[in-house]
Parts: sequence; structure tokens; C-alpha cells
Amino acid sequence: MDVLQAVVLGVVQGLTEFLPISSSAHLLIVPKLLGWSDPGAAFTAVIQLGTMLAVVIYFWRDIVRIVWTWLRSLWTPELRDDLDARMGWYIMLGTIPISVAGLLFKDAIEGPARNLWLNASMLVVFGLLLLAADQMGRKKKEVADLDMRDGLIIGAWQMLPLIPGASRSGSTMTGALFLGYTREAAARYSFLLSIPAVVLSGLFELRHVGDGGGVPVAPTLIATVVSFAVGYASIAWLLRYVARHSTIVFVVYRVFAGTFLLTLLALGVISS
Repeated sequence: MDVLQAVVLGVVQGLTEFLPISSSAHLLIVPKLLGWSDPGAAFTAVIQLGTMLAVVIYFWRDIVRIVWTWLRSLWTPELRDDLDARMGWYIMLGTIPISVAGLLFKDAIEGPARNLWLNASMLVVFGLLLLAADQMGRKKKEVADLDMRDGLIIGAWQMLPLIPGASRSGSTMTGALFLGYTREAAARYSFLLSIPAVVLSGLFELRHVGDGGGVPVAPTLIATVVSFAVGYASIAWLLRYVARHSTIVFVVYRVFAGTFLLTLLALGVISS
């Protein structure tokens, strides 16, 4: 992988990690369309650390407040009903499903799940699910309305993006919308919930950076830095956008992109 490819893939990661259109699918699809080699699951997981750093910096006040309140609540019972203390538990417990599933299905995720037929199909299927959630959800609940049940259910939705094409942010937003949360609340909780899972995944895959046949260290570092810069801008834009608009533009894009890829695959223009 050369510098240009690293920059392009960093931009792709930064743009698609927080939009509900699947960053992992795009990191598989874009190289295929451009005739580049597949960067691999390890590269995908590691450069997500750049976008997660963007989340940490963007929400640093919220994160510090949640961590500090949660820690204090361990020995101060009256703080245990505080939203920030509860958020600490919800984020930790919501991370368990994807952590367990990621370890159990590690080989499938890094192998068969990277099939383009599957990825293109998931773009369409989960795009339609997002549309259904946006249309059917009551959109009345805010982040302050989160409880243990909803936190665990949304955490379970976070398992689905282990299949490239499902989209982590899209899946958790879909789950939250079905539960009646506003689009902005769904997006905000999705960002916070993503931090432990993506950081753990990226750190776990760091051991493969520079392996024979894998992407070298330097291009991986470049892509990670670029993904951070682009990702930070994407967070701010998405939170403003979903506060005023529906998710239909993302649904249309997903269905069009998935259908287009399925057509190319069926015609033999690209291989899976």
C-alpha cells in the first residue's frame, strides 16, 4: 500500500465510520473498485482507532463526567441513580455482546464475512431496516430516558456490524430508533457506546500490523491519522444533520450502493 492509498482509505474510514453506511464495507469495496488489494480486517480494525480518538476528543467532557460519576457511585449510593453513573454501566454492559461475538466468530469475520455478495446485500437489508426504524419509531425518548433494558438491547444491536455492510453506527441507531429514541439521542449514545468495542478491537488487531502479507506500519499510521481528522468533522456534521433531518438520504445511498455492487458482481465486472 502506498501513501495515496493510505490517505484515500483514511478519508473513507473517517467519512463512513459515523454515518450509518458501514465503514468496514467501504474499506472492502473501495479498494476492489479501484483495483487495489484488500487491506484486510486487521487494517480496518486498527485505523478505526483514529476515528475513536475523534469521538473521545469530541465527547471528552461527557466521558470524563461519566467515568468520574460512575467511579464515585461505587462507594456513594446516592449517586447510583444519576444518569452519568447509569451511563457508565450501560456502556460497559452494552459492550459485552459484541466482545463475546467478536471472539467467537473471529475467523468468520476475518474470512467468509468479507465476501462482497454478503456486504452488498447487507447494505440494502440494513438500509431498509434503518428506514423502518425511522418511520416506525416514536422519537420521543432522549438520552436521559435510557434504562438498563434499552442499554442492553442497543448493545445487542451493536453485534450486527461484525458483518461488514451492516454498519455499527447504523445498527445501534436503528435499535435506538425502534425503541423510541430521537435521532440525535440515538446517534449520541451510538458514539459513546462504540468507544470500548472499537478500541478493544483495534488494540487486539494491532499485533497483525506489519505482518507478512498485511499492510505495513507506515501506511496504517497515515490512514489512522487521516481517519481521525476526517472523523472529527463527520461527528459534528452528523449530530447537526440528524437533529433536523430524517435518515432517508443514508437509506437511499445504501440501497443504491448495494444494488449497484450486486449488479457489478452479477455481470462479472468485479469478483467477490
